[in-house]
Amino acid sequence: MSTHPYRRYVALGDSFTEGVGDPDPARPNGVRGWADRVAEVLGRAEPDFGYANLAIRGRKLGAVVGDQVSAALALEPDLVTMYGGANDILRPQVDLDALMATYDEAVARLTATGARVLVWTAFDPGASATYKLLRGRFALYSEAVRESADRHGADIVDFWRMREYRDWGYWDADRMHLAPAGHQQMATAVLDVLGVPHGLEAVPLFEHPVAGRVTSLRTNATWVRTTAAPWVHRRLTGRSSGDGLDPRHATFTHLG
Repeated sequence: MSTHPYRRYVALGDSFTEGVGDPDPARPNGVRGWADRVAEVLGRAEPDFGYANLAIRGRKLGAVVGDQVSAALALEPDLVTMYGGANDILRPQVDLDALMATYDEAVARLTATGARVLVWTAFDPGASATYKLLRGRFALYSEAVRESADRHGADIVDFWRMREYRDWGYWDADRMHLAPAGHQQMATAVLDVLGVPHGLEAVPLFEHPVAGRVTSLRTNATWVRTTAAPWVHRRLTGRSSGDGLDPRHATFTHLG
């Protein structure tokens, strides 16, 4: 007997939803991610269940809305998850009011179909030495997400209040993407919001080396050279980590 009412699930967004940080060479684009994990649980309960993942790493909100939302609507889903805007917030300049107006229009279009829609607040970066400088932007984004969800009847996965993610073991070595443990925990949170029984167990945390001051300085310097600097360079040159990539599952597939 099915334990949920969903038959057609479409996931929208950027690297967060694509699954970056949760490597699996056997899967499209070489990643798994929380959305796959959710789809696997939903697929076990319903043989006719279909899952599409249109998310592509590096995508800004305009591309998520302009490319993915229309494609999602064409698939006539009854469940949609959308996370977008983080790549915009991290830019040196961003018009948050205009950004969230675009976001709100997308949520309105998705909920108008009658599908159940899940959206995310931002992660609270207050404990991060790197990202806490943008905490105000993340907070404003999150409040706008809440307003949009209330206005259109979407459900919220409240990343802002998930204090367990202050443990770096949930994050990949690049400090930007969730590690397997983080993706597993997020899948659990999504299924809990949906009210779907799952039995998912915790995955071992990513082991970030504990080091003294000198080693920490070297590690931070390596991170700047191998992760932060290339990220900034791509932004300055108008390139994206997702250039040349296709959606992992552009049409419905079954995982389970």
